[in-house]
Amino acid sequence: MTIAAYTVTAPVAEHGEGPVWSDRWGGLRFVDMMAGDVLALDPDGTVRRRHVGAVAATIRPRAAGYVVAAERELLLADSDELDAPLRSLGEAWSDASVRMNDGGCDPDGRFYIGSMAYDETPGRGSLYVAEAGGGLRVVLPEVTISNGLDFSPAGDLAYYADTTTGRVDVLDYDRDSGLTGRRPFVVVDPADGAPDGLTVDSEGGVWVALWGGAAVHRYSPEGRLDAVVRLPVRKVTAVAFGGDNLDQLFITTSALDVDRVEQPAAGALFAAEPGVRGRPVLPCAL
Repeated sequence: MTIAAYTVTAPVAEHGEGPVWSDRWGGLRFVDMMAGDVLALDPDGTVRRRHVGAVAATIRPRAAGYVVAAERELLLADSDELDAPLRSLGEAWSDASVRMNDGGCDPDGRFYIGSMAYDETPGRGSLYVAEAGGGLRVVLPEVTISNGLDFSPAGDLAYYADTTTGRVDVLDYDRDSGLTGRRPFVVVDPADGAPDGLTVDSEGGVWVALWGGAAVHRYSPEGRLDAVVRLPVRKVTAVAFGGDNLDQLFITTSALDVDRVEQPAAGALFAAEPGVRGRPVLPCAL
């Protein structure tokens, strides 16, 4: 099945990433990562912007407020307001050549954040989980571009992409053991792009943004490709379900190193009608 995408905004981001819908926020938020900005899409289509640092890697709701992963630190807001004061949990590492990237929360409220080297040196990134005090513990070492992370509707499986592997992997999850048993879920043909951000729908289907592929793929729980969303730009970065009924698929895109004459919509926010609903975002307990 092929699904058409439509434009929601003008090209508002140089490198759009990390979309997440929260009813508490009244809609969608995402990041312009390398500009260090958090963006909020209002119901009337207005996009508001808040600068948080050199990098804004991802944003997720907390039980009260939200967390932003910045370049090398986690920032907490105690209110849902976009301009709420932010407090840092401290620099997670001192190596300025490595930055935070994509992240998300597990069914028990723990926040995970990935990292990568600016120059994409293989094996210099990790996937971390935030401990109760905000310190980071390595869950998956020696990854290269730590990207999409989401969980199955039952909460017993996690899907994860280290982009340069060309795979989406699946792991077992439970409260006590965390993430274990990493194994391939699907392998993406390089001609179709590379797996970037992802989200899981209410039926267990895994929607994967394809960097360089001008598309989003949906894979069934068995790993079968059963839907493709086509976009007019090649660098597709991340996906999230939203809307009042969680039946819209929002898609962020990038204009990094893109010829805007050739791809004038690069950096815009897109959406599609996928015919399936998503699930409410998992808030983190930080």
